[in-house]
Amino acid sequence: MFDFSNKVIVVTGAAGNLGKAVVTAALRSNGRVCGLDHKTGRLGYVTQEVLGQGTFLPIEDIDINDHGMIREAVKQIQISLGDIDVVVNTIGGFTAGERVHEISTESWQRMMALNVHSVLNAAAAFIPEMEKNKRGKFIAVGARAALNGGAKMGSYAASKSAMLRLIESMAAELKSANIQVNCVLPGTINTPQNRQAMPNADPSNWVSPMEIAQVVLFLASSMADVITGAAIPVYGR
Repeated sequence: MFDFSNKVIVVTGAAGNLGKAVVTAALRSNGRVCGLDHKTGRLGYVTQEVLGQGTFLPIEDIDINDHGMIREAVKQIQISLGDIDVVVNTIGGFTAGERVHEISTESWQRMMALNVHSVLNAAAAFIPEMEKNKRGKFIAVGARAALNGGAKMGSYAASKSAMLRLIESMAAELKSANIQVNCVLPGTINTPQNRQAMPNADPSNWVSPMEIAQVVLFLASSMADVITGAAIPVYGR
């Protein structure tokens, strides 16, 4: 459906369930893809069958909080693949179980680090180069919880809501530079972890990582050139 020939797409969190799906979908669409992971040895799922006509550059053991390390990664991507067209930030995390007045410093800081600081750091790393080129797309993964708080989900909902406000602000700041900034808002994702955590639920009503990845690719494509500041619901059935 999509053709990303000669387009350079960077995916953070490339070893996660959603990161894998975005990398796989982009490669199947002939993209030149860089996958970033904070550990080593988890990007081996990109086999020749997955690679297809695409190009893959794995960058492992990289901390997105380390600005010097990220700057070096940007240089490596430009040398190996070319100028960056699209950044997809799939880094994120979930925690629940604490009422608001019981939220611990640790869980609050973890949610902010995974769901807010990851976006800030990815933007700091990649947006300046896009501004120089006067083009680009920045796509983040939010959550349905960004729109409403829920019982015992305060830190998670707050972090995803903060991320959404950042996306809206970036979209307003960067539209004159021809950079579109959007996010997707999944509901419950059909992953092994969620199926294990909710054994009595019906996963057929959930949304799969690949279904979310297809929405991400739409936002990364030229068909979405006139869309910026959007939060696309991807809730499943």
